[in-house]
Amino acid sequence: MKFSIIVPVFKREDEVTELLESLTAQNFSDFEVIISDGSPDDSLRRVVDQYREALKLNYIYFKGYNASESRNAGCKQAKGKFLVFFDSDCIIPEDYFSKVCSFLSQTPLDAFGGPDAAKDDFNNTMKGINYAMTSLFTTGGIRGKKRHVGKFLMRGFNMAVKKEVFYEVGGFSGMDVAEDIELSVRINKAGYESGLIPDAFVFHKRKSNFRKFFKQLKMHGKGRIDLFLRHRDQLKLIHFFPSLFLAYLIFLLSLFFFNYNLFLIGALPVGFYLILIFIDASLKYKSVFPAFYSVAASFIMLNAYGLGLIQNGLSRMIAGKNQETEKLEELKN
Repeated sequence: MKFSIIVPVFKREDEVTELLESLTAQNFSDFEVIISDGSPDDSLRRVVDQYREALKLNYIYFKGYNASESRNAGCKQAKGKFLVFFDSDCIIPEDYFSKVCSFLSQTPLDAFGGPDAAKDDFNNTMKGINYAMTSLFTTGGIRGKKRHVGKFLMRGFNMAVKKEVFYEVGGFSGMDVAEDIELSVRINKAGYESGLIPDAFVFHKRKSNFRKFFKQLKMHGKGRIDLFLRHRDQLKLIHFFPSLFLAYLIFLLSLFFFNYNLFLIGALPVGFYLILIFIDASLKYKSVFPAFYSVAASFIMLNAYGLGLIQNGLSRMIAGKNQETEKLEELKN
């Protein structure tokens, strides 16, 4: 078998249904699907059972497992040459695996990842969040753009690793956040060939409201510090941009109370930056409505990520913890 698709899930029946429905429409059939469920109960089983005739499907249940544990458990059941990881909130285009096979026939890789995109029928909030998470002007394009800052690192919503490589490097770690990036770093450091397949994108629904998005991105900022404590080369200048943005906003707020004229001058760079995002998002979506949401999502993302990075960085310094405490989970094939 060519591909084993492993999907960690935690409730979200509607998302799992959409994902499985998209997999039934693939124009490529040499794959199996493993749903690894860490929900409080196994009620998702009845959703999965509806697709057993249409897909080579395996459902496993481990109460309370996080994403890393669920993925590792799924890998132990896998029969494919490549272990493919999707998140449950993804929809897979029908030609995804055809594009992957075509690319790999020309450029063999030990591991690969692809970008994420927003479907035309996604609501404006989802489109705004998608822009914030993928734009060159917000994340430097490090999440799957052809043009990006730094080396491409695979993300768990759309990544694949040869089975023997996965076990050689030890699988996913015990980290709750940034575990996908951490695995990508170990794969690269072990000397294996990994890369981006630009056309192998998935439609990623992400969070449905800005409150959840803020909470998620704050955790991402904290996760960057934990990643740095394991891999000292994983905290670069671009990762400080959100924290600098937040610090600058706090500085502007103080100017507002003490010197309004300086506040207006200082606000100009922020205004120009947000206008740039608005124009770029308008061109991307060919509409101003998603662009307004893109500006809001970008503003939220930068502040949330920056706050998480600062909080975790300071707490580590104050507590005197100079390394991430969890050990890698030992996996054996």
